[in-house]
Amino acid sequence: MSDADIPLTFISGDPAETFHMGRIIGQRLGEGEILALIGELGAGKTRLTQGIARGLDVPEAYPITSPTFTLINEYPGRLRLVHIDAYRLSGSADLPDLGYEEFFYGKSVVVIEWAERINDALPDKTLYITMTYLDETRRRIEICGIPEQVGSIRHALKDGGF
Repeated sequence: MSDADIPLTFISGDPAETFHMGRIIGQRLGEGEILALIGELGAGKTRLTQGIARGLDVPEAYPITSPTFTLINEYPGRLRLVHIDAYRLSGSADLPDLGYEEFFYGKSVVVIEWAERINDALPDKTLYITMTYLDETRRRIEICGIPEQVGSIRHALKDGGF
């Protein structure tokens, strides 16, 4: 078993560290990548997404907020970021109304909060990031997916000080 086969696990000490981790992940993402964020309310999913957006060179003029009510936000950057919040979806049966195939099989980077609600519709190439609330500031972040993706992120995070 290589390092790439082992899920990455990190402890983020505070929201700034979660943001920094997201930025590093965003810097190495390519066309068509899908990130499924899983975790309870307050686990840091939106904060990580904010960092990913900045790593994709989404301008600071765009505030990155959870699209809980709009369901989808799109942002310009080095690659277009599509930010989906599946919290209000009853399941994957709601996806066709959103035109999800354009996002899942296009050239954008897609970040999905509450992805566990639509897990059965996510493509095999999805990178899963599970975030667990440990205490007021600390979160456990576990990353798993295709070994090449995980390995690439492992090296980028190591180079970024994690």
